[in-house]
Amino acid sequence: MNNIQKLCFGYFGALMLAASLNYIPGLTDENGLAFGIFALDIYDDALHVASALWALAAGILSYRAARAFLIIFGLAYLGDGIFGIFTGYGFLDLGIFTNTSLGTDWSLPRFLANLPHLALGGVAVWAGFRSSESNG
Repeated sequence: MNNIQKLCFGYFGALMLAASLNYIPGLTDENGLAFGIFALDIYDDALHVASALWALAAGILSYRAARAFLIIFGLAYLGDGIFGIFTGYGFLDLGIFTNTSLGTDWSLPRFLANLPHLALGGVAVWAGFRSSESNG
């Protein structure tokens, strides 16, 4: 098993944790915001669980599956985070289709709300494109 496959297992854990945030007492405030920053709903939970299962399957299958997961997942989540900064909503949970754009906002709260997708996506893209089977 190579490092790219191991990274997929890390993504599995991180995404399952993200899917469970609404169900851990004390992590959401009275407005339903996780850590007081962002709201997660059943669509977000489903997205995170589906992504986690994809990461797990890719990590189990092969180096090529793991690398493909990291690149495709990374581009999708990174793009979702960028969309979030520019519109206030992402496209992966269909938020841009069900909500009116809030416009671009460079504030710290908007950045923090999108940071998980920016970070997860950015690291995945970097790792996926940087890897080669010889140094996997």
